[in-house]
Amino acid sequence: MKRIFLRMLTILGGISLFLFIIFFIINLVIFIRKPVVPENTILELNLDEEIIEYRPDETIATVILDDSLRLIHLIAAIERAGDDKRVSALVAKVGNRKLGFAAIQEIREAIISFRQKGKKAIAYADTMGEFGQGNGAYYLASAFDEILIQPSGSIGLTGLIAQTPFIKGTLDMIGVEPRLDGRDEYKNAVNTFTEKQYTEPHEEAMAAILNSLFDNMVKDIARDRDLDEKQVKDLFDHGLFTAQEALAAGLVDGLHYRDGVLALVTKEVGGEGKRLPWKEYLDRAGAPHQKGNTIALIYGVGSVKRGKSGFSPASGRLAMGSETLVKAFRQAVDEENVSAIIFRIDSPGGSYVASDTIWRETVRAKERGIPVIVSMGNMAGSGGYFVSMAADKIVAHPSTITGSIGVFAGKMLTSDLWEKLGVSWDEVYTSKNATFWTGTHDYTPEQWEIFQSWLDRVYEDFTSKVADGRNMSVEQVHEIARGRIWSGKDAHKLGLVDQLGGYPEAIMLSKHAAGIAEDEEINLQEFPRKKSMIRLLRESIPLFGQNLANPIQFLKAFEKERSHLNILYDLGLVENPGVLTMPPGVSNIR
Repeated sequence: MKRIFLRMLTILGGISLFLFIIFFIINLVIFIRKPVVPENTILELNLDEEIIEYRPDETIATVILDDSLRLIHLIAAIERAGDDKRVSALVAKVGNRKLGFAAIQEIREAIISFRQKGKKAIAYADTMGEFGQGNGAYYLASAFDEILIQPSGSIGLTGLIAQTPFIKGTLDMIGVEPRLDGRDEYKNAVNTFTEKQYTEPHEEAMAAILNSLFDNMVKDIARDRDLDEKQVKDLFDHGLFTAQEALAAGLVDGLHYRDGVLALVTKEVGGEGKRLPWKEYLDRAGAPHQKGNTIALIYGVGSVKRGKSGFSPASGRLAMGSETLVKAFRQAVDEENVSAIIFRIDSPGGSYVASDTIWRETVRAKERGIPVIVSMGNMAGSGGYFVSMAADKIVAHPSTITGSIGVFAGKMLTSDLWEKLGVSWDEVYTSKNATFWTGTHDYTPEQWEIFQSWLDRVYEDFTSKVADGRNMSVEQVHEIARGRIWSGKDAHKLGLVDQLGGYPEAIMLSKHAAGIAEDEEINLQEFPRKKSMIRLLRESIPLFGQNLANPIQFLKAFEKERSHLNILYDLGLVENPGVLTMPPGVSNIR
């Protein structure tokens, strides 16, 4: 049997090598005979696809996320098309794919910039919220010149809602007592375990976020659809619209099926337009930011943890590993031609120690004379803000969730649960604090005092570093910290963010910091450097070979992966395991 498996591995290795050679030859032929962009091109986007911020450079993520649309590539295609005289218009399918509000604003700004160059942009959908909410889809569509919808479709313009799960009742039933604490009253991540409803500070912070996001939507829709803000609010209060009602209310400009939309767009550009999917267009036209002075692009996406960045197929979540980020920053700093670093953050936070490790690399880069510009995506809270705060400049969208400068930690007391299950525990130990983190013992008064001192120390470190990085007094930081989350718009007013915007604004700030002229080309280079196809294949063959040859080993590896995940995190009840985290429910605003 073993000989058969070894033979299978040999065959798999040969097939992989053969496929790689074929892949290389095909790409060589494509490169030599690269097709051009035809005149009167209509750029075609499908915004109903999954759009991700980043894909880790590892085998599992490469396989699972291979077809996922990366936000920066989408923005690059729209940007390139806006300056391309061969492109006459843009048509995009806008569906029900859930996007964060900051990502929506990033795409909206790219579309508006495209239109400002005298080109037509049309959005269409079969529906926006069939028996569900369509707030985000319609908000995105409102940036286009025209919105068209299928006659049988509908628009679920119902207004925003944020829901937070509270599981204290469940924990009471099963005999688990949370022994958690944090700094300060707005650090609400603990509330999902300790409360049955919002506390006053928790509700205040969530309501402020919701109202800020809603105000952004109302103002942008009113401006782009030529309505006043009261009209838009009234439309939200109306809630659900059939396609015909949406047309009568001025929410859409026409009722068409997809073939009708494409015929209409072709007619508007003169009847001879050639539709080109955005990926193919970018391949033919060439992506922007490929030559000139090098600006490093480093991604910090997912929960912050010690070790390497990665992707969990079990939970579908990304992790920002301190080891990977240290490597990225040091590679960028050591590269002779790197003029500045753009650090793109989309993270709810996580480990305090890992966050501090990454923070140190931003400081070291600046000490070496390399400016660091942070660009925040949908979320940069708690640990996600910690890694950002030393940057030369911080850019965020009005709807970026940020702040939450605070800490929480603790343990769950499980003695009553084990008693209900008929399980008894006994132990031996060497020192009086050996029981500090066990769930079968509460903290002693002395341990609780140590625990409180630890929380104070972390909070003091966090706030003092914010003060240094943002040129504030510690007293000013304390006023806006206390674990509270802010929208990007409010964070900008408070001085936690320097400028509102996305990738384009971050690039401009990095050019300015590096002394590069605004109209000068740059080479946007991602760090850490990508692995070669040969290396990925080399890594994947043993992985799959081991799994085929030894299923038991594969199951053990998968179980190990599962054991490193916080179960509540997997269930979506908390944002991520760690101590510098966002409160639950923030990422579920819809």
